[in-house]
Amino acid sequence: MGRYPQFDREQLLIKPLGERTHDIPLSHLLDLEAETESLDPKGMDSLRTLGARLVAARQENAARMMFMGAHVIRAGVARQLIDMLERGLITHLGMNGAGPIHDFELALIGATCESVPRYIRSGEFGLWRETARINDIVSAGVAAGLGLGEAIGQTILEGDFPNKEFSVLAQAYRLGVPVTVHIGIGYDILHEHPNFDPAAFGIGSYRDFLTVCDTVSRLEKGVFLCFGTAVMGPEVYLKALAMARNVAHQRGEQIRHFTTAAFDLVPIEGDPASEASKSNHQYYYRPWKTILVRTVADGGESFYVCGDHRRTVPLLRQAALASEERAT
Repeated sequence: MGRYPQFDREQLLIKPLGERTHDIPLSHLLDLEAETESLDPKGMDSLRTLGARLVAARQENAARMMFMGAHVIRAGVARQLIDMLERGLITHLGMNGAGPIHDFELALIGATCESVPRYIRSGEFGLWRETARINDIVSAGVAAGLGLGEAIGQTILEGDFPNKEFSVLAQAYRLGVPVTVHIGIGYDILHEHPNFDPAAFGIGSYRDFLTVCDTVSRLEKGVFLCFGTAVMGPEVYLKALAMARNVAHQRGEQIRHFTTAAFDLVPIEGDPASEASKSNHQYYYRPWKTILVRTVADGGESFYVCGDHRRTVPLLRQAALASEERAT
């Protein structure tokens, strides 16, 4: 045993979700064809190009990847994401650990998101019984050889979840599209619960990482999109690309000609296609230097789109559909 004391999780009082006040109901989800306010002209030009690149990558059978922070699920764009999966515009979704929690809760009870200021004061934040079922799902799924995203998606699709039609994980599982989940221990409310198994989550998340590496190996002429994840998305993508290029180089192949884009609320102070100087505090903003500059320096092209995900995701889908229509 280690020398340092450990908190006893068995002392925790776990309450049912029925006692929680939810910030986001199912009605928050945008209709598939909801009207969306346009971005500035530069942003709209980027979206039109990206929509066309997704369609072109589909024709090339190249990877079409989207990594996202949990706020994308909270933005209410599940219908848009599912439609893009069904159309083959996205062939891989990557999430942080909070994304599946919101997706699971919406599928189960038609609501998600709790008030952190309210529940952290009372010591109730994150300690909800039904949400902790995810821990048991992951433990069983990992024991069966699955990754995190696959285990949760399969359970939602095949289980008693009244709103599974709006679950991105469930519908991706139905379509055979990988959803991978990339966690950091201590980041998510699941880790508070007595039934959290860190070994199972570590194995499952690493399996998901290797699935990312496999997808990135097909990124030549493909597209990588990063929505609202400033650390997980860029860092997982960076390591996966290094591994995929290592093998490609040994085979005399290349992964150079592809498109990347970062979508976020942070205005970039400078030229997004050039790395910021270290005197600029945004030098440390990983989507800029990793996704927009360093990884596309040998033949790729990148775009930065500044805007709310509730606008940019529907607009990207519309741009891809418009490109399809022009092609026909």
